[in-house]
Amino acid sequence: MTDGKYTIEVSLTGGTGRSSVRSPAELEVENGIMTAEIVWSSNSYDYMEVDGEEYYPVSSEEYSTFLVEIPALDTDIPVLAETLAMSEPHLIEYTLKFDSATLKEADTLPIYALVISGAILLAGVIAVFVVKRKKKNETD
Repeated sequence: MTDGKYTIEVSLTGGTGRSSVRSPAELEVENGIMTAEIVWSSNSYDYMEVDGEEYYPVSSEEYSTFLVEIPALDTDIPVLAETLAMSEPHLIEYTLKFDSATLKEADTLPIYALVISGAILLAGVIAVFVVKRKKKNETD
């Protein structure tokens, strides 16, 4: 895969079946390394282990969010995740699977469109102000 930002559908199995992760997930590829943003359905996860690597949340305000390196697409990836939702911390086994058939380049157009729209709106406001000021000066 070429370097860039993508979205991809991800499935989660294992555990009690009550937890989930956000799908599609954001995926970034840099120098051939794939890093996925895993957003859990709660903020009670404080640790993940993926492919032997330990990860800690980059955010846990509303949802526990992790940036994890993933080894491959279209394959079951065993994951350990520690939750604090129970009376004491529990390490739970899950499986993630990223579906390459759903891989799409991340849509950056809305950000540019917003910036351009804002600039056009600002130019319009300035033009109206200048015209009104000019008319006021002509009547004085």
